Amino acid sequence: MSTASLTPAVLAVMQDAAARAVMPHYQKLSADQIDAKAADDVVTVADKEAELILAEGLARVLPEAAIVGEEAAHADPALLDRLGDALCWIIDPIDGTNNYASGRPPFGLMVALSQGGETVAGWILDPLTGRLCHAHKGAGAFVGEDRIAARLTGATPPVAAISLVFMDQAKREAMKQGIAPHYTLVDIPRCAAEQYPRLVLGVNDCSIFERTLAWDHAAGVLFVNEAGGKAARPDGRPYRVDEAHLPGLIGAASPALWDQLAARLAAL
Repeated sequence: MSTASLTPAVLAVMQDAAARAVMPHYQKLSADQIDAKAADDVVTVADKEAELILAEGLARVLPEAAIVGEEAAHADPALLDRLGDALCWIIDPIDGTNNYASGRPPFGLMVALSQGGETVAGWILDPLTGRLCHAHKGAGAFVGEDRIAARLTGATPPVAAISLVFMDQAKREAMKQGIAPHYTLVDIPRCAAEQYPRLVLGVNDCSIFERTLAWDHAAGVLFVNEAGGKAARPDGRPYRVDEAHLPGLIGAASPALWDQLAARLAAL
Protein backbone atom coordinates (compact mmCIF):
# COMPACT_ATOMS: atom_id res chain seq x y z
CA MET A 1 0.00 0.00 0.00
CA SER A 2 1.27 3.49 -0.90
CA THR A 3 0.27 5.50 2.14
CA ALA A 4 1.42 8.74 0.50
CA SER A 5 -1.58 8.46 -1.82
CA LEU A 6 -3.86 8.66 1.22
CA THR A 7 -2.54 12.09 2.21
CA PRO A 8 -5.04 14.30 0.34
CA ALA A 9 -7.98 12.39 1.81
CA VAL A 10 -6.52 12.23 5.33
CA LEU A 11 -5.66 15.93 5.24
CA ALA A 12 -9.21 16.77 4.15
CA VAL A 13 -10.61 14.83 7.12
CA MET A 14 -8.20 16.55 9.53
CA GLN A 15 -9.00 19.99 8.13
CA ASP A 16 -12.70 19.22 8.46
CA ALA A 17 -12.28 18.30 12.13
CA ALA A 18 -10.20 21.43 12.72
CA ALA A 19 -12.72 23.67 10.99
CA ARG A 20 -15.86 22.19 12.57
CA ALA A 21 -14.70 21.21 16.06
CA VAL A 22 -11.28 22.49 17.07
CA MET A 23 -11.10 26.10 15.95
CA PRO A 24 -14.71 27.13 16.74
CA HIS A 25 -14.10 26.31 20.43
CA TYR A 26 -10.58 27.76 20.62
CA GLN A 27 -10.37 30.47 23.28
CA LYS A 28 -14.14 30.19 23.75
CA LEU A 29 -14.45 27.20 26.08
CA SER A 30 -16.61 27.58 29.15
CA ALA A 31 -15.70 25.84 32.40
CA ASP A 32 -18.37 23.19 31.91
CA GLN A 33 -16.79 22.26 28.54
CA ILE A 34 -13.49 21.22 30.19
CA ASP A 35 -13.27 18.07 32.31
CA ALA A 36 -10.41 16.59 34.32
CA LYS A 37 -9.48 13.22 32.82
CA ALA A 38 -6.56 12.42 35.13
CA ALA A 39 -4.01 14.26 37.24
CA ASP A 40 -2.73 17.18 35.16
CA ASP A 41 -4.74 16.03 32.14
CA VAL A 42 -7.98 17.46 30.76
CA VAL A 43 -10.41 16.77 27.96
CA THR A 44 -12.68 19.29 26.26
CA VAL A 45 -15.86 19.16 24.23
CA ALA A 46 -13.69 19.96 21.20
CA ASP A 47 -11.57 16.80 21.71
CA LYS A 48 -14.70 14.66 21.71
CA GLU A 49 -16.28 16.37 18.70
CA ALA A 50 -13.06 16.29 16.69
CA GLU A 51 -12.47 12.60 17.41
CA LEU A 52 -15.92 11.69 16.11
CA ILE A 53 -15.34 13.65 12.90
CA LEU A 54 -11.90 12.10 12.42
CA ALA A 55 -13.13 8.58 13.11
CA GLU A 56 -16.05 8.89 10.71
CA GLY A 57 -13.90 10.43 7.99
CA LEU A 58 -11.00 7.99 8.30
CA ALA A 59 -13.42 5.06 8.23
CA ARG A 60 -14.43 6.24 4.77
CA VAL A 61 -10.81 6.59 3.63
CA LEU A 62 -9.81 3.06 4.68
CA PRO A 63 -12.85 1.10 5.88
CA GLU A 64 -10.91 -2.09 6.61
CA ALA A 65 -8.79 -0.44 9.33
CA ALA A 66 -9.64 -0.56 13.03
CA ILE A 67 -9.90 2.81 14.77
CA VAL A 68 -8.34 3.65 18.13
CA GLY A 69 -8.93 7.21 19.30
CA GLU A 70 -7.58 8.69 22.51
CA GLU A 71 -10.97 9.55 23.97
CA ALA A 72 -12.67 6.35 22.86
CA ALA A 73 -9.85 4.30 24.40
CA HIS A 74 -10.10 6.28 27.62
CA ALA A 75 -13.78 5.32 27.80
CA ASP A 76 -13.15 1.71 26.73
CA PRO A 77 -9.56 0.52 27.38
CA ALA A 78 -10.33 -2.75 25.57
CA LEU A 79 -9.92 -0.78 22.33
CA LEU A 80 -6.16 -0.74 22.96
CA ASP A 81 -6.08 -4.41 21.94
CA ARG A 82 -6.82 -3.26 18.37
CA LEU A 83 -3.45 -1.49 18.12
CA GLY A 84 -1.91 -4.73 16.89
CA ASP A 85 -4.52 -5.27 14.17
CA ALA A 86 -3.56 -5.77 10.53
CA LEU A 87 -4.49 -2.12 9.93
CA CYS A 88 -5.37 0.51 12.51
CA TRP A 89 -6.06 4.22 12.46
CA ILE A 90 -4.72 5.95 15.58
CA ILE A 91 -6.26 9.32 16.45
CA ASP A 92 -5.26 12.14 18.76
CA PRO A 93 -8.03 14.68 18.14
CA ILE A 94 -6.22 17.49 19.98
CA ASP A 95 -2.67 16.93 21.12
CA GLY A 96 -1.67 19.54 23.67
CA THR A 97 -5.15 19.75 25.17
CA ASN A 98 -3.88 21.50 28.32
CA ASN A 99 -2.54 24.31 26.11
CA TYR A 100 -5.69 24.36 24.01
CA ALA A 101 -7.96 24.49 27.05
CA SER A 102 -5.93 27.44 28.37
CA GLY A 103 -6.38 29.27 25.08
CA ARG A 104 -2.76 29.16 23.94
CA PRO A 105 -0.64 27.25 21.43
CA PRO A 106 0.84 24.84 20.61
CA PHE A 107 -1.69 22.13 19.90
CA GLY A 108 -2.38 19.94 16.91
CA LEU A 109 -4.26 17.04 15.37
CA MET A 110 -2.41 13.74 14.94
CA VAL A 111 -3.34 10.69 12.89
CA ALA A 112 -1.28 7.55 12.29
CA LEU A 113 -1.83 4.33 10.40
CA SER A 114 -0.29 1.15 11.75
CA GLN A 115 0.09 -2.29 10.25
CA GLY A 116 0.48 -5.18 12.66
CA GLY A 117 1.68 -2.83 15.40
CA GLU A 118 4.19 -0.95 13.22
CA THR A 119 3.49 2.65 12.17
CA VAL A 120 3.47 2.96 8.38
CA ALA A 121 2.19 6.54 8.03
CA GLY A 122 1.63 9.59 10.18
CA TRP A 123 0.10 13.04 9.76
CA ILE A 124 0.46 16.03 12.13
CA LEU A 125 -1.63 19.14 11.46
CA ASP A 126 -1.13 22.52 13.12
CA PRO A 127 -4.60 24.09 12.70
CA LEU A 128 -3.34 27.59 13.53
CA THR A 129 -0.83 27.71 10.66
CA GLY A 130 -2.08 24.94 8.40
CA ARG A 131 1.33 23.21 8.53
CA LEU A 132 1.09 19.50 7.74
CA CYS A 133 3.99 17.26 8.71
CA HIS A 134 3.66 13.73 7.37
CA ALA A 135 5.77 10.64 6.88
CA HIS A 136 5.47 7.29 5.15
CA LYS A 137 7.42 4.16 6.00
CA GLY A 138 10.35 3.86 3.61
CA ALA A 139 9.22 6.86 1.56
CA GLY A 140 10.40 9.91 3.54
CA ALA A 141 9.14 12.79 5.64
CA PHE A 142 7.42 15.89 4.32
CA VAL A 143 6.22 19.32 5.36
CA GLY A 144 3.36 19.99 3.00
CA GLU A 145 4.55 18.69 -0.37
CA ASP A 146 8.24 19.28 0.35
CA ARG A 147 10.44 16.38 1.41
CA ILE A 148 12.51 17.28 4.45
CA ALA A 149 15.69 16.09 6.14
CA ALA A 150 16.26 16.58 9.86
CA ARG A 151 18.74 19.29 10.73
CA LEU A 152 20.63 20.07 13.92
CA THR A 153 20.38 23.36 15.77
CA GLY A 154 24.16 23.75 15.55
CA ALA A 155 24.25 24.78 19.21
CA THR A 156 26.95 23.71 21.65
CA PRO A 157 25.94 22.02 23.86
CA PRO A 158 23.00 20.50 21.98
CA VAL A 159 19.47 21.71 22.76
CA ALA A 160 17.33 19.23 24.69
CA ALA A 161 13.68 19.19 25.73
CA ILE A 162 13.19 16.62 28.47
CA SER A 163 9.67 15.69 29.56
CA LEU A 164 9.77 15.11 33.31
CA VAL A 165 5.99 15.24 33.74
CA PHE A 166 5.36 11.51 34.08
CA MET A 167 8.63 10.52 35.79
CA ASP A 168 8.89 9.64 39.45
CA GLN A 169 10.93 11.91 41.68
CA ALA A 170 14.03 9.70 41.69
CA LYS A 171 14.12 9.59 37.91
CA ARG A 172 13.63 13.34 37.68
CA GLU A 173 16.61 13.93 39.96
CA ALA A 174 18.75 11.49 37.99
CA MET A 175 17.88 13.35 34.79
CA LYS A 176 18.73 16.70 36.32
CA GLN A 177 22.08 15.51 37.62
CA GLY A 178 23.21 13.08 34.92
CA ILE A 179 21.72 14.51 31.72
CA ALA A 180 21.00 18.21 32.16
CA PRO A 181 24.64 19.41 32.50
CA HIS A 182 25.45 18.10 29.00
CA TYR A 183 22.68 20.01 27.20
CA THR A 184 21.05 23.40 26.88
CA LEU A 185 17.64 22.64 28.33
CA VAL A 186 14.51 24.26 26.93
CA ASP A 187 10.92 24.02 28.05
CA ILE A 188 8.81 21.25 26.61
CA PRO A 189 5.75 22.47 24.69
CA ARG A 190 3.48 19.88 26.37
CA CYS A 191 2.51 18.94 22.83
CA ALA A 192 4.03 16.06 20.86
CA ALA A 193 2.48 17.54 17.71
CA GLU A 194 4.97 20.39 18.15
CA GLN A 195 7.84 18.56 19.85
CA TYR A 196 8.49 16.09 17.05
CA PRO A 197 8.58 18.72 14.29
CA ARG A 198 11.05 20.70 16.42
CA LEU A 199 13.45 17.74 16.25
CA VAL A 200 13.37 17.85 12.46
CA LEU A 201 13.17 21.60 11.83
CA GLY A 202 16.35 22.60 13.67
CA VAL A 203 14.67 23.92 16.83
CA ASN A 204 15.62 21.12 19.26
CA ASP A 205 18.34 18.49 18.98
CA CYS A 206 16.93 15.80 21.25
CA SER A 207 14.08 14.90 23.56
CA ILE A 208 13.29 12.34 26.23
CA PHE A 209 9.73 11.12 26.76
CA GLU A 210 8.54 8.95 29.65
CA ARG A 211 4.93 8.20 28.70
CA THR A 212 4.67 6.78 25.17
CA LEU A 213 0.98 6.42 24.33
CA ALA A 214 0.32 5.50 20.71
CA TRP A 215 -1.73 8.57 19.79
CA ASP A 216 0.97 10.88 21.16
CA HIS A 217 3.96 9.24 19.50
CA ALA A 218 3.14 7.05 16.49
CA ALA A 219 3.10 9.83 13.90
CA GLY A 220 5.99 11.80 15.40
CA VAL A 221 8.37 8.86 15.78
CA LEU A 222 7.90 7.96 12.13
CA PHE A 223 8.31 11.59 11.07
CA VAL A 224 11.69 11.87 12.84
CA ASN A 225 12.96 8.53 11.57
CA GLU A 226 11.91 9.11 7.98
CA ALA A 227 13.58 12.55 8.09
CA GLY A 228 16.90 10.90 8.97
CA GLY A 229 16.85 11.50 12.71
CA LYS A 230 16.28 8.73 15.20
CA ALA A 231 13.46 8.00 17.62
CA ALA A 232 13.50 4.71 19.50
CA ARG A 233 13.31 3.08 22.89
CA PRO A 234 16.30 3.84 25.13
CA ASP A 235 17.70 0.35 24.45
CA GLY A 236 17.49 0.95 20.69
CA ARG A 237 14.39 -1.11 20.01
CA PRO A 238 11.92 0.37 17.52
CA TYR A 239 8.80 2.03 18.90
CA ARG A 240 5.70 -0.08 18.31
CA VAL A 241 2.15 1.12 18.88
CA ASP A 242 1.14 -2.21 20.43
CA GLU A 243 3.81 -1.68 23.11
CA ALA A 244 2.73 1.87 23.94
CA HIS A 245 2.19 0.95 27.59
CA LEU A 246 5.97 0.73 28.04
CA PRO A 247 7.84 3.78 29.36
CA GLY A 248 10.77 5.57 27.79
CA LEU A 249 11.53 7.01 24.37
CA ILE A 250 14.39 9.08 22.96
CA GLY A 251 14.11 11.30 19.91
CA ALA A 252 17.04 13.07 18.25
CA ALA A 253 17.79 15.03 15.10
CA SER A 254 20.60 12.61 14.18
CA PRO A 255 21.55 9.02 15.03
CA ALA A 256 24.81 10.29 16.53
CA LEU A 257 22.98 12.57 18.96
CA TRP A 258 20.64 9.71 19.80
CA ASP A 259 23.57 7.39 20.56
CA GLN A 260 25.15 10.02 22.79
CA LEU A 261 22.01 10.60 24.82
CA ALA A 262 21.18 6.89 25.06
CA ALA A 263 24.66 6.18 26.42
CA ARG A 264 24.24 8.86 29.08
CA LEU A 265 20.84 7.48 30.08
CA ALA A 266 22.25 3.97 30.33
CA ALA A 267 24.96 5.24 32.67
CA LEU A 268 22.52 6.77 35.17
